[in-house]
Amino acid sequence: DTDTDTDGSGDGDGEQKPAGFRTHGKSKDSRDDLPQIVIGMAVTRDGIPVRVWSWPGNSSDQTLIRQVKDDMRDWTLSKIVWVTDRGFSSERNRRYLRRGDHQYIIGEKLRSDSPEIKAALSRQGRYQDVAENMRVKEVKVSDTERFVICFNPEAADRDVAVREQLLAQLTELIDQSDTLSDMKRGELRGRISTKPGLNRYLRVTPGGKLRVDHAKIKTEQNLDGKYLLRCSDPKMSAEDIALGYKQLLEVERGWRDMKSVIDLRPVYHRLEERIRAHVILCWLALLLIRIIETTTGETWITIRRHLDRLHAGTFTGPSGLFRQTTALSKPQRDLLAKLDIPAPKQIIELRPAPR
Repeated sequence: DTDTDTDGSGDGDGEQKPAGFRTHGKSKDSRDDLPQIVIGMAVTRDGIPVRVWSWPGNSSDQTLIRQVKDDMRDWTLSKIVWVTDRGFSSERNRRYLRRGDHQYIIGEKLRSDSPEIKAALSRQGRYQDVAENMRVKEVKVSDTERFVICFNPEAADRDVAVREQLLAQLTELIDQSDTLSDMKRGELRGRISTKPGLNRYLRVTPGGKLRVDHAKIKTEQNLDGKYLLRCSDPKMSAEDIALGYKQLLEVERGWRDMKSVIDLRPVYHRLEERIRAHVILCWLALLLIRIIETTTGETWITIRRHLDRLHAGTFTGPSGLFRQTTALSKPQRDLLAKLDIPAPKQIIELRPAPR
């Protein structure tokens, strides 16, 4: 999976200019005004990051896929299934991913004008439970590719809650809008159009009046908690397709931790080798975190909270100086034992006063 990293430092004169490796491209954070780099990461099924790549900020999808495929070829893996999000779902990308007897699982846009997507969503069928919070059904659309609809009841509840909040906000905005002048109503329409969540449910009558689009609400209700997968593997079960795609969640969790826990960004470096070194150091930190998590069965937040309570204190008096650690709590002892790390000595230093 790939992500973009934006440099928030600026160039100092208010004018953004390409700076070699740091350059302008399509920002996933909607900050096209800032230079960026593109980062790729390979993650195992258990969430262990095993490889990281860095590219210039204007690199195309094809450039990324080609290099990653070439690099993965050196690993002599028996079978490779590419799992990507909807940003890589173009026909050209899919065709390239299948080279070398490889297969793919790709998340598709539910709100798409593609005839295949519309046909897949309109097919009837019975869901089967594959996990505590997931149901799947496979629908027949194509002879060369398979389509699996996944439904998450918990996600459906979240979608309903978010929509109700958006509709309440939209209703409040357009309430009494009929009494506004055409110019003021147009200004209100323009402000709403800049908010995709609200604009999705707005309908404008032929007379220019602003209304809630109830037909759109009904359409969105049919999509609550659902996502659509496209797969090229003819033998993989629908359950394995769904669970395979869920591994992207581990990649996304890696990106969140890289950005918020390890402080990957903003990147203030200018030279390419320093930028690459910064990314690799952050990746190594993430690797250590994931190994610790999988070894202990605890989240990094919990582990850090327990270990942050381990302190060393320095005490001085007429007899001299000594330094000791705080007594280990049971959670701390358990964590150190699971990680095969010796418990620290209680007395670290003992220095008698000179006679």
